[in-house]
Amino acid sequence: MSQYLLSVVVEPGAYDIPQEEAQPQYEATGRFNDELQAEGVWVFAGGLGRVDEATTVDNTGADVVVTDGPYAETKECLGGFWVVEVPDLDAALKIAARASKVCGQKIEIRTFDGA
Repeated sequence: MSQYLLSVVVEPGAYDIPQEEAQPQYEATGRFNDELQAEGVWVFAGGLGRVDEATTVDNTGADVVVTDGPYAETKECLGGFWVVEVPDLDAALKIAARASKVCGQKIEIRTFDGA
């Protein structure tokens, strides 16, 4: 079994959708999470806060540099994720297709080092 990161790729404006409009999607995602747990493939999942509220820490030089905001300026950002444990990429692809449908966003799949 290998673990895969299924990243939810969103545009920053996705955070501006009113709570009442997003509620059905949150509920569908919650049901999907329950399904993954029942199937025994769930490892961990979570939604992330706004990208413009991120903080970046860089300690690669002589001094620690702390910067408000994300590391990269992009049109899309990581909005949430699932970590699943499945036999292979084909199984991860099937789960990612389901995830994309319930959350209404693109999903990027990546393995963990050594997978």
